[in-house]
Amino acid sequence: MPTFTAADGTRLAYRVLGSGEPLICVPGGAMRASAYLGDLGGLDAHRQLVLLDLRGTGASDVPADPATYRCDRQVADLEALRIHLGLDHIDLLAHSAGANLALLYAAAHPRRVRRLALVTPTLWAAGIQVTAEQRREAALLRKGEPWFDEVWPRFEARLRGEEPGGSFEAFFYGRWDAQAQAHAADSPREVNPEAAQRYASEGAFDPPATRAALAALEADVLVLTGELDGGPRPLVAAGLGEVLPAAEFLVQPGAAHFPWLDDPGAFRRTLATFLDPSVRTVRTPRGRLAYTVTGPQSARPVVLVHGRGADRRSWTRIAAELSAEHRVFAVDLTGHGLSDWPGTYSFAGFRDDLGAFLEALDLRGATVIGHSMGGAAAWLLAQERPELIGRLVLEEAPTMVPLDPRRGGAERPEGELDFDWPLVPATDRDLNDPDPAWSAGYERINAPALVIAGGPGSHLPQEQIAAMAARMPDARLVTIAAAHLVHEARPAEFLAAIREFGL
Repeated sequence: MPTFTAADGTRLAYRVLGSGEPLICVPGGAMRASAYLGDLGGLDAHRQLVLLDLRGTGASDVPADPATYRCDRQVADLEALRIHLGLDHIDLLAHSAGANLALLYAAAHPRRVRRLALVTPTLWAAGIQVTAEQRREAALLRKGEPWFDEVWPRFEARLRGEEPGGSFEAFFYGRWDAQAQAHAADSPREVNPEAAQRYASEGAFDPPATRAALAALEADVLVLTGELDGGPRPLVAAGLGEVLPAAEFLVQPGAAHFPWLDDPGAFRRTLATFLDPSVRTVRTPRGRLAYTVTGPQSARPVVLVHGRGADRRSWTRIAAELSAEHRVFAVDLTGHGLSDWPGTYSFAGFRDDLGAFLEALDLRGATVIGHSMGGAAAWLLAQERPELIGRLVLEEAPTMVPLDPRRGGAERPEGELDFDWPLVPATDRDLNDPDPAWSAGYERINAPALVIAGGPGSHLPQEQIAAMAARMPDARLVTIAAAHLVHEARPAEFLAAIREFGL
């Protein structure tokens, strides 16, 4: 493991996972070795994780002076790590008790922090305490789980300040499965008990001074809590908004104190979105939608909508070309990319995603370019809400005529996916048995439309695409013999076609 030397001469170690911009990760515990953070639910696929072992934990040395375990005394360790890494500014992620160290660092060095993510944080440094009653309230949310009756008396004993006489860690995990149990079993050997005792000892925190100093913090701040966590409850953590009013507060459904274990994908998408300055989000009734925007702010808006199983990145080249003269928005529909994965999907749902996106960003009258499933979402929206769409480009969009032959059950590929697999069988059902009103209403699509077909290599019936275009009041059909992925296989011809259409 790489090491560096703190100001008092203590050798400190850290692990590095992934590549890209460094994200310094501060463990909680208090004073638990960083190994328990793992790869933070696969976040190392998006950022280089620098996972610090605090002094006296993991591979870091025990300091000569045990008093330096106190939280405020370790602020200098984080600054030494920043200097060691050669960074002018840092992005910080801190978990649980580690959030106090991160807040103290941000208060001491507000100009050095660019982004600060606090995950299920304890907030003693800001004077925000968690009560036994709040922990009890959260624990009672678990009533009815198979382990509850056995574990509850132990947890109650702990809340009364008594020895529990057994384990109660199940309350700290959203899913008390084998992985969670192994994670909990590792805790005793990963925590330095003496250091943990001194971490929040007298003199460690001066909340009024910290709150005042944090007023100078201009960093982007995310506070992520777990729906089932008692330390702190989401409403308690939201009290930090009095100190950092611009902070974003999110609650991960079904998660407790270790959200990257409870739902790695949800955790990873949330953090990757927050940490990527090029990605923005908008809230809709179906969840958060992630998107990118490029091009002059005053230019005419164009919205790019991907196909099934893809995401906004499939439009990278097209967006770059169009952004010279347009304000280009590329969105991830629900269940795709960095947007929320609600678990239930339909073409009507994707239509509603697009409508909510256009309304939320005040993009009424924009040109919408949709590929495949995204194209169907676009024409369904134009049919139902014509005031939202100025012009349409439909690239290889399904016509929502019942499939013949019908699609059978699809088999999920192995490994991690960039989309939520349940959307495949759900949308296949819609393709097999679409609402008859959809294809009966082509004539209601009054927006000027360019319908791009992929020719004989496409798996979509080309005669149905032509028939759909013929029934739209103001549509023209262009065929580019590139099969289904026209804008990816023949980008120059695709761009030429849409420019001739007037973009």
